[in-house]
Amino acid sequence: MIKLSVVIITFNEEVNIARCLHSVKNIADEIVVVDSFSSDATQEICERHKVRFLTHKFEGHIEQKNYALTKAKYDYILSLDADEALSPELEKSIRNQKANWKSDTYKMNRLTNYCGDWIKHGSWYPDTKLRLARKGAVTWGGDNPHDRLIALTDPETVHLKGDILHYSYYTIEGHYLQQEKFSTIAAHALYHRGKKAPLYKLVLNPLASVIKDIVIRRGYLDGKAGFKVAQISALSVYWKYKKLRQLWQEENNK
Repeated sequence: MIKLSVVIITFNEEVNIARCLHSVKNIADEIVVVDSFSSDATQEICERHKVRFLTHKFEGHIEQKNYALTKAKYDYILSLDADEALSPELEKSIRNQKANWKSDTYKMNRLTNYCGDWIKHGSWYPDTKLRLARKGAVTWGGDNPHDRLIALTDPETVHLKGDILHYSYYTIEGHYLQQEKFSTIAAHALYHRGKKAPLYKLVLNPLASVIKDIVIRRGYLDGKAGFKVAQISALSVYWKYKKLRQLWQEENNK
């Protein structure tokens, strides 16, 4: 049987990491945690679960996750975030693949828990992710902080049954704070790629985000939580383009 490595990056994840590790313990032949010098109990919890715990300076989500891939020993790798866990159905699907690998790449849906509510509509579900692959067949790319695993070839990707369970935010305030932080990172990523932010994007792109989430993808079916997710997502889009405009204004004023 071809063995499976599970790789996870962490920073101050004492609230989440035990749940993540517990969900993969029955399918992982090794668990590699790459930590960016946590100051909480993350390392202690990981060591209780007998993972291979490594530290590495954080230079970006994409960079850190690509570094983690290089530390996996086995031929197949499952990449997870610390605030994610496998549903029982997804765990079973992966176990079945281990008995007979059928592809170089595997994708699965991600179901997000938001302040205690499961978000089953809008842009947050099915939120399909490529997360399981043969070593060397994928790399992390995209724009920080919105990384994604990218296939290096064009194989037939298998869609596994079951969900990655994503425990995203425990408070609405935490959601606001993270989106403010992420919008700054995203603005800088766009700036370094030479992307501009014309004024119309500050109005039309947030509006389009709300329409997509609430109307087209039926986020209204998730009730108050669905509306709050759509609202903050649109605000994050506005922040991103506002900060991008500020970066170009600063550049022009030099």
